Amino acid sequence: MVASALETARLQTNCPACDDLGWQLAITPYSFRLYPIAEAIDKTAALGIKYIGLSGNINVDANTTVKETDLTDEQLQFIRNKCDAAGIKIINIGIVPLPPNEAESRKAFEFAKKLGVDTIVAEPGPDALDIVEKLCKEYHIKVAIHDHPRPSHYWNPDTVLAAIKGRTPLMGACADVGHWMRSGLDPVDCLKKLEGHVICLHFKDLVLDDPNAGPPPANGARKMHDVPWGTGVGNVKGMMAELKRQHFQGVFYVEYEYHWSNSVPEIAGCVKYFNATAAELAKQDH
Repeated sequence: MVASALETARLQTNCPACDDLGWQLAITPYSFRLYPIAEAIDKTAALGIKYIGLSGNINVDANTTVKETDLTDEQLQFIRNKCDAAGIKIINIGIVPLPPNEAESRKAFEFAKKLGVDTIVAEPGPDALDIVEKLCKEYHIKVAIHDHPRPSHYWNPDTVLAAIKGRTPLMGACADVGHWMRSGLDPVDCLKKLEGHVICLHFKDLVLDDPNAGPPPANGARKMHDVPWGTGVGNVKGMMAELKRQHFQGVFYVEYEYHWSNSVPEIAGCVKYFNATAAELAKQDH
């Protein structure tokens, strides 16, 4: 499909290599959860990030917080207008509940359709998977299954693979690489397991809150926090190289959950590292 002039204008022009690789760098508003959505969009634009998802509770203004799928048409139009003015494209929603009640899950798909996005990030329970698959096919909208740390059901990529086995390719993974680290898993190994099934990523680099902490407890997770990409223990370059090897094309979401009131300088470090590493990896093809 040939991109429209508007879509072409929204390509990540500050990272031509990202465009060559088919990668988009996006942000979740949760990274700026302390701020109204308009300010979050301004911060996103200032960082040179061209894509955003609508996630969780949206601070419509200083006094109003609304779950993304409960936004009124007026509130949604305000967000659309703000994004359009900033040259930012909304590309997914999530994490959104997808319960085994078809009518309730259908609301999320209807909202995604209205918004014009092709991906819902969710953690549907095993009893909801048949309904999710049915709705994916009906709406032709992808569902990317997100992982939280153990003991969450999807903490291990094996569980994600079991959930999507034999189902439509519209169902895959939203790989939260930081939560894998918290669970004591190697994110590069996890990405290898999910080859061909990664729809998008909540991309992170982390360090232990306590550098002397041992392995995670038997059914729990380590306490870790975000750091600028390339400065933690996550092997960010290795993850990006693995995704390039897989010919992954899709979205890397910045979901930065540290120094909430002054995270922009650290997120800027993530953007700089991502763009530079993408350029280095793209050169290997020439």
